Amino acid sequence: MDAKLSPQQGLNSSGIALASSLGGGLTLAALILDGMANRSPWQPISLTLPLLLCALVAAAMGYVVVPLLQNIKAGQIIREDGPQAHLKKAGTPTMGGIFFIPTAVLIACVWSNFATDVVAVSVLTLSFGLIGWIDDWQILRRKSNKGISPRMKLGLQIASATIFCIWLMFTQPANITNIALPLGFSLPLGLLFWPFAGFVLLAESNATNLTDGIDGLAAGTVAIALLVLGAMVAPTSPGLMVFCASLSGGCLGFLAHNRNPARVFMGDTGSLALGGALAAVALLTNSLVGLFILSGIFFVETLSVMAQVSYYKATKGPDGKGKRLLKMAPLHHHLELSGWSELQLVAVFYLVAAILAVSSLMIG
Repeated sequence: MDAKLSPQQGLNSSGIALASSLGGGLTLAALILDGMANRSPWQPISLTLPLLLCALVAAAMGYVVVPLLQNIKAGQIIREDGPQAHLKKAGTPTMGGIFFIPTAVLIACVWSNFATDVVAVSVLTLSFGLIGWIDDWQILRRKSNKGISPRMKLGLQIASATIFCIWLMFTQPANITNIALPLGFSLPLGLLFWPFAGFVLLAESNATNLTDGIDGLAAGTVAIALLVLGAMVAPTSPGLMVFCASLSGGCLGFLAHNRNPARVFMGDTGSLALGGALAAVALLTNSLVGLFILSGIFFVETLSVMAQVSYYKATKGPDGKGKRLLKMAPLHHHLELSGWSELQLVAVFYLVAAILAVSSLMIG
């Protein structure tokens, strides 16, 4: 018998290599960013230590929780109209957000001595995660792709976002309604800021959710965005820096089980929570321009869905059928159906996320 790797073994090795490269790259980035800010990477209030601790704890938790999800048959239902390569993923456990999101949030709260801003952002994150869990659970219970109704899901998100915005309104300075722009400019929105803030929370959460469709894609790109957002808010909000670093580490720990081929998917439980966390931190620290740059991938993924739906409706004929602008939306599925492998896609998206991260730091 020759010693050549089978295709599946090669896939495993490549998935591990890609996840390891991201983990090493983020650790190096955290060390550099801590050094530039004259922080010891091993002190509690830093980027490096929370990142590494949460990565290790979340990865360890996965070895306990993933088998439990398998035992309760929490397998993902795969869309039959999606990429055919995804059909073999049917039965892979979902709801993986239940172990790495609470782990990272709890560590961040304890680490920051339950600072008020960290607790507030944590509550928003967990509330969005709970909405995602309800949706995931209904999908599993009904054994279909449909969870709770879109109207109910949106209503629950609006309720959570409204509560967070009310807290902001009564606890933050009045100038929170002035959006900071590059070069020292600002955009005063006044009362318009509050519906805008609610929109940001919903848009970021759902955009992150749309990006979660390929092994390791959402976990890795969000890990990059969170770490850099933490570096951006560090001068004024060290507690939120720890929160971002912890959640970024949680994503890395989850990636140990979600890299290609995935043993577990994060589900809406994870993706809605991660998007909510990004938006909440940015709103609280007036870092919306930085968030917009960091979220470039999520923004493009959302635009691809909007363009697909709009084009289909605009070209609908008498038979009630329209034309498709893309082979499938979101964009990552279009690229898959165009011949890209999952690993190629994830590697390119990681690279783009890193470029956006550097750009946001330079502008910030």
